[in-house]
Amino acid sequence: MPPPLTDFTSRAGSALRAFAEASQDLIVQPTLRLGVTGLARSGKTVFTTALIHHLVETHALPAFSVAQEGRLRRARLVPQPDDDVPRFPFEEHFATLTQARAWPRSTDRISQFRLEIAYERAAGWRSGPATLMLDVVDYPGEWLLDLALIETDYVAWSRSTIAGTRRPGRAAVAAPWLAALQGFDPAGPLDEVVAERASDAFKTYLAALRAGPESVATTPPGRFLMPGDLAGSPALTFAPLDRLPETIAPDSLAGLMQRRFEAYKAKVVTPFFRDHFQRVDRQIVLVDVLSAVDAGPTALAELEEALDTVLLSLNIGRNSLLSRFFAPRADRVMFAATKADHLHQTSHDRLDALLRLLVSRAMRRTEAAGARVGTVALASVRATRETTVHDGGAVLRAVAGTPEAGEVVGDETFDGSSEAAIFPGELPERPEAVLEGAVEPGSLRFPRFRPPLIRPDHLGRPGHLPQIRLDRAMQFLIGDRL
Repeated sequence: MPPPLTDFTSRAGSALRAFAEASQDLIVQPTLRLGVTGLARSGKTVFTTALIHHLVETHALPAFSVAQEGRLRRARLVPQPDDDVPRFPFEEHFATLTQARAWPRSTDRISQFRLEIAYERAAGWRSGPATLMLDVVDYPGEWLLDLALIETDYVAWSRSTIAGTRRPGRAAVAAPWLAALQGFDPAGPLDEVVAERASDAFKTYLAALRAGPESVATTPPGRFLMPGDLAGSPALTFAPLDRLPETIAPDSLAGLMQRRFEAYKAKVVTPFFRDHFQRVDRQIVLVDVLSAVDAGPTALAELEEALDTVLLSLNIGRNSLLSRFFAPRADRVMFAATKADHLHQTSHDRLDALLRLLVSRAMRRTEAAGARVGTVALASVRATRETTVHDGGAVLRAVAGTPEAGEVVGDETFDGSSEAAIFPGELPERPEAVLEGAVEPGSLRFPRFRPPLIRPDHLGRPGHLPQIRLDRAMQFLIGDRL
């Protein structure tokens, strides 16, 4: 069967948009489009807020060459290019961090901002003043994993999702949903009330997965837990069914589910890919590796699979002149292990090595396509400082900060205002040892710390947000374009 006319039209439209944007980039105004995403609780909003702050305030960033060499003249927020995408609320998030000393609300929908960066080109025949427009698109990582649905159908997705309940450690979480699943007859009559019950049971299972130790990984559809403006719509009211017949009748319950699954792909997933994701030049994926380490080898295996799925979904590769005009690809991808400030600096390289091990298979595949892949262990906003604690005759490398109210470590419950020095534990020198179970689940101590106290300077200007290796990420992602 030849592809439907709508496919050709969609591809032609995407190619025309890519041509127009590439023409503007190469001829009129250099522009770089950066995608920021991450899996659950990985710190996407904090990263994006810190990125804007450091560029606008031009703080010292030793690993970011344009700033270190004094060539960064000015960066300022300007109106974004896409009027149909919400603006990233930088001012609100920055005030939450610095005035309320609280972490901003999590990313639950797509947002965007544009920075106009004025700089001096490095010495050479093109030296002199220049400007780069940096467009940053911030979106939930759960939406990224939805891209894998484009290449599958309802029957295959149902079977794969149900098979996923048999993974180690999922039996208790999946049991209520699997029991409910037996009460839904795929060949039964089309019934909206039954469809809603099936969908609600499935969403309860997804929520339980996210709340459990495997929260670092996700099972699509991603919009089921982050519906945004689509809450309650038919496109988000479907579920996998068991015992599917060879031929699905259109007027059956399975027929309704199949139709809505395809609608979800057509109305939700494909537009996201076409309008936003396909246009990304660089991509950073933030990962809460430490939560997976503390949850044990099963959670780490889930995380490894999720990261592999992410890289398979990315439109990556080296850009030629033709591809830049008609089919642009992301030519650099960075994976960042966040919350490095929860560990002493002696474990930062070990955290980076563990992340690199988790994405090693995907990295080889990506680099073969001509794209560069980087890893880094970072803290976009550093909430702790390093110290030592004495335990008997031993001196332990610890971190000190202000745990949030209600956080518990050992027998102590914190009030949100008192500082504490905590020995979080150490990662093994050999990253493979973590996958082999060298770190006992629950043995690490990672309380949620409040953001640091930031005081304005004598002129009332915003103080410096401390960071760990954020400048390295900035150099990898945009340094070559400055």
